[in-house]
Amino acid sequence: MTFIKKTLASSIAIAAASMMAATAQAEISDGEVRIGYLADMSGTYRDLAGPGGLEALQMAIEDFGGSVDGMPIEVFSADDRNSADVGANTVREWVDQRNVDLVAGMVASSVTIAVTNVLEANDKLGIVSGSAASSITNEHCTPNHIHWVYDTYPLANGTARAVVEQGGDTWFMLTADYAFGHALEGDVTKVVEENGGEVIGGVHHPFPTDDFSSYILQAQGSGAKIIGLANAGADTVNAINTASQFGVVEAGQQLAGLLVFLNDVYAMGLETTQGLLLTTGWYWNMDDESREWAERYYERVGSMPTMVQAGIYSSTMHYLQAVEATGSDDTQTVREYMMKQPIHDFFARNGRIREDGRMVHDMYLARVKSPEASTHEWDLYEILTTIPAEEAYRPLSESQCDLVQN
Repeated sequence: MTFIKKTLASSIAIAAASMMAATAQAEISDGEVRIGYLADMSGTYRDLAGPGGLEALQMAIEDFGGSVDGMPIEVFSADDRNSADVGANTVREWVDQRNVDLVAGMVASSVTIAVTNVLEANDKLGIVSGSAASSITNEHCTPNHIHWVYDTYPLANGTARAVVEQGGDTWFMLTADYAFGHALEGDVTKVVEENGGEVIGGVHHPFPTDDFSSYILQAQGSGAKIIGLANAGADTVNAINTASQFGVVEAGQQLAGLLVFLNDVYAMGLETTQGLLLTTGWYWNMDDESREWAERYYERVGSMPTMVQAGIYSSTMHYLQAVEATGSDDTQTVREYMMKQPIHDFFARNGRIREDGRMVHDMYLARVKSPEASTHEWDLYEILTTIPAEEAYRPLSESQCDLVQN
């Protein structure tokens, strides 16, 4: 009996200790959820994420109710100035001085890679919405970040395959000289060659670049049917405008914008961009659910949201739901719960988070409308086809991420 009593007492003590440990793990640190929003707020990528992305994040918090189980949600924001050092130092300060739980936004891939290293070292969570480099959940994957909106792999798969199938079988690549551009160039080259085409030349340009004259002249001189723009934001706009000034299309070459955002097309106008094929993760005018959210955003911001800004809302909402469900802001507890929950909202169809941290979801091949086909100033795309989630993204069988069990 003594042995039984001692064993029972020991079991009760162990159970009590386990419950205390679970309760401690489930607590929200500091009595509030702290989110840091990091993005280019003033430079090349300002319009595709920037202040509009911060507004989307605030919308998610408001729609969630402004708190988690009565605990407030505090938001910090900073301009990373497209500098890896600035981004990493900002997040390091947030972690050390403000105990931030989540870092959201993140656009330039070089900044993202630097920041995710800081997050991993401090076991904090990041959700990447603006960056494009597929390496972020491939060779640069960590157990501390999730890549939400898109990456270079489906952009290459969608746009490059469609262009080659239409006869654009020789390419010249105009590439931004940093991680994102190199990743996109590599993915496009692979798709072009697998579909019977050839990349016959290319040039890397500094990021950012104002004057594309010499680069467009090299592309014209190559004789390639397609000039692939492996850049984004203001660089893409400047390249397309320069190509228009140089009569590239009139001379028989075609531009393939490999990462073109809604704000880019709006800024350049349909006269310049009509007929351009592109791949997107979301479009505001896709269906009633997308339109309802986009119109609320428009009332606050004055422009229709990009896929990045919509993705920031979607990912923030999914994160807050996970914190509420687990009663915790512990990084691994929240990430594990997020991975188990399917994502189906106004932004994502057939969404789920894989073990490499990639949120896979349906992508869309779109064509820019002609001025005659557009019904109003933001009616810019025609969705041609859906690229199913499992076909759009890099298969795990090809992954170099050490979180993946091949």
